[in-house]
Amino acid sequence: MEASDGEGEEEALPPSKRITMMESNMMSRYASEFLELEKIGCGEFGAVFKCVKRLDGCIYAIKRSKKPLAGSVDEQNALREVYAHAVLGQHPHVVRYYSAWAEDDHMLIQNEYCNGGTLSDAIADNYRRLGYLTELELKDLLLQVTRGLKYIHSTSLVHMDIKPSEYYGMGGVMRRCRNHTDGQSLTDTSFFLGNIFISRKTVASCDECDDDEGLTTSVVYKIGDLGHVTRVNNPQVEEGDSRYLANEVLQEDYSKLTKADIFALALTVVSASGAEPLPTNGDKWHEIREGKLPAIPQILSPEFLCLLKVMQNFTTTTLYLLHYYYYYYY
Repeated sequence: MEASDGEGEEEALPPSKRITMMESNMMSRYASEFLELEKIGCGEFGAVFKCVKRLDGCIYAIKRSKKPLAGSVDEQNALREVYAHAVLGQHPHVVRYYSAWAEDDHMLIQNEYCNGGTLSDAIADNYRRLGYLTELELKDLLLQVTRGLKYIHSTSLVHMDIKPSEYYGMGGVMRRCRNHTDGQSLTDTSFFLGNIFISRKTVASCDECDDDEGLTTSVVYKIGDLGHVTRVNNPQVEEGDSRYLANEVLQEDYSKLTKADIFALALTVVSASGAEPLPTNGDKWHEIREGKLPAIPQILSPEFLCLLKVMQNFTTTTLYLLHYYYYYYY
């Protein structure tokens, strides 16, 4: 009788009350499964936390939206990211996805933790020190991200927001942080506002070695933040950062979306080479879309400059780009 009385009381609860109780129970997953070590980034979407999973003792990056998602654009972006990861599976140059769930109408995404931060970390630190990635380092960056893009494109998906970082105002929102591998101080725009992440390989990290032909460093670049990913054949395009946006996409020409990713990668490499922050609009913005490279404060080989110009051509594919790369450098 007592059990049946309890069931009757539960049924008498208003629907809103029952839903709240369900959400409260769900909220325990993050606290019960993970030990939060530190907040390693924040942005418009939410925050990212470095966590240890209690069950396996491994470190993960947990991305949590900072506001309710239901019915918002952020909800669509979060769902796109989860769906894209489900389609893509694993690749050495794509940030690995593990799990996603909702708590109190907030989305949480459990991803691979990249111990080297982001490309935006490196660019910001170089900018502060008046330095830049060398041509050899730029080649590694280009080769690895191209391999990641080739894999994404092979699944009939496009990223649509390749970039090193996202800026707010003239210099961005900067904060001081510590490099997770060697303790060096970095100027950081955010852990996940950039879309290219860095892992530092160790001797034991053999799972990263399958796709490393032609690489000259222990740095592994990985494409992440898949919130703008869409299908090539049925695109639902949300424009990314205007600094890296192809003019064709701005004009709503979605017939060559894979080329838009390559165009954005070319400008990402230019940014990493030490160039000034790219324009958001105006004459210089249009000059770049007409094939003129921004000023680069270092001497690069004619072959590499030619390669960057080829990438600005809106007919270039990742396969052609890789063939071009190996033809000149191997």
